[in-house]
Amino acid sequence: MRAIWTGAIGFGLVNIPVKMYSATQDSKIELDMLDKHDHANIRFARINKDTGEEVAWGDIVKGYKLNEKYVVLTDEDFEEASPKKSQVVEIEEFVDQQSIDATFYEAPYYLAPAKGGDKVYALFREALSDTAKVAIGTYVMRGKEHLCMLKAEGQAIILVRLRFAEEIRDTGELELPSSAGIKAGELKMAKALIDQLTNKKFAIEKYKDTYHADLMKLIKARAKGGKAAAPKFKIVKSKAKDLMSQLKASLEGDKPKKKAS
Repeated sequence: MRAIWTGAIGFGLVNIPVKMYSATQDSKIELDMLDKHDHANIRFARINKDTGEEVAWGDIVKGYKLNEKYVVLTDEDFEEASPKKSQVVEIEEFVDQQSIDATFYEAPYYLAPAKGGDKVYALFREALSDTAKVAIGTYVMRGKEHLCMLKAEGQAIILVRLRFAEEIRDTGELELPSSAGIKAGELKMAKALIDQLTNKKFAIEKYKDTYHADLMKLIKARAKGGKAAAPKFKIVKSKAKDLMSQLKASLEGDKPKKKAS
């Protein structure tokens, strides 16, 4: 794997040199954008809006408009704004992971020790594991400050990028129903259905990206000039008057049984 960031974890007065790697890979099929008339590839160009001419990547800079004028920023400017945060994941506190709402989770990354950091990396990992705590910190990468959580996972330390509170929209913007119209029998049956489908341990390995295979099947059929048989499906909206019957049918249907822990 190729490191996307090199720096350190600031643990008190101890600095742990680390390299950051992406922990995820995309499973989607890569599709090209084509002109529907001749299937030629679509090319995106960077156009100067004043001259109408294409601009080379090497001639593009970033700028912030202030008082009707642009202040141009270089890569060095982004780092100089806060040299420490650009190089160090500064730990602010330790908390129980359960206290962090999943809404704030954004993206996971692997941290591995950089040169000379093996022992202190292992020490920090074992301390996190033994205390069952996660570390909360901040760092800057690609011109943006990030909030993050560090957790021990097996032999590795995983950095989970978190969203700041101001990045989460308030649910007050939504039109949400009250629970006034729910009947006791309906709630009891819904809870029974949840219980029936509950497993004591979540096994993510059993979930597979089957849409990828279905789409490839369609693509191969189209390539041969045929057409894959598409299953019929229509969403049926539940009506209040038959909600109980649908819940009852769900409970009596062929549903997965609870697994033992």
